[in-house]
Amino acid sequence: MSGESGEGGASTAVRNGIIAGTGCGCLLSPLALAGTLVVVVILGGFGVLLAPLIALYLLFHGGGGSPPSQADADQSLGIFQGDGKGRLDTSTVPADLVDPIQKAGELCGAIGPIVIASQIEKESGFNSALVGPNGEQGLSQLPPEIFTQYGKDDDDNGKTSALDAKDSIMAQGRYLCELAKQGQQMIDNGEVNQSGGDGTANSVLDLALAAYDVGMDAVRAARGVPETNEAQGYVLAIRAQFAKYQGIGAPPSGATPGVTPDPDATTT
Repeated sequence: MSGESGEGGASTAVRNGIIAGTGCGCLLSPLALAGTLVVVVILGGFGVLLAPLIALYLLFHGGGGSPPSQADADQSLGIFQGDGKGRLDTSTVPADLVDPIQKAGELCGAIGPIVIASQIEKESGFNSALVGPNGEQGLSQLPPEIFTQYGKDDDDNGKTSALDAKDSIMAQGRYLCELAKQGQQMIDNGEVNQSGGDGTANSVLDLALAAYDVGMDAVRAARGVPETNEAQGYVLAIRAQFAKYQGIGAPPSGATPGVTPDPDATTT
């Protein structure tokens, strides 16, 4: 045995998989990284689980085409496991949304701009006209009753609408901050299971994100992020975008800000 255990061994496996996989060329890299994923699933905790997908992102969506270094892998893994409070790379979001994303990410200490941007991509793909199956509207896809509670006329156009980008994003920020406040109270009251080998599985941020997706009642009942594909997949998918919106593995030239490029798409 190597002497590494638990999270440490898994994190090393992730880093090595990123570097070794990319060193074999793009065609072989997904196979190498898939192998890494198996190791991580066996050895890693909640926060390490999706790290190979970050590696895939760096590989296929990075701007320069060169394979990520071990430093890139370490940095991406650290950002993935972090609190989401890094500095937003404004080139990664549409120019007209930079201001509301920044402001929404400054409403409370628990939520940063890269969390807001990452969640918008997950919720709507930056499609401000999107209408969800249960009446959710706009960039942040809040349920109508939630938007009614947290929405304001933030763009000063005389109406409050989830289809107005600034109104939607600011309502998202207010709601996330309220969920984070409730999550912190749960932690302070000992109502949260301390699971997750790297300490992220039931962090304030993860509780807030999970509650945004499945509701705070479900989070309370589970004493943390519910152990369901929906809840955990939602949190992980948002965390997987943190490095991108912090400017690590920037999208290639010509890519639409706020939209992850399709690695299978052809370019001319």
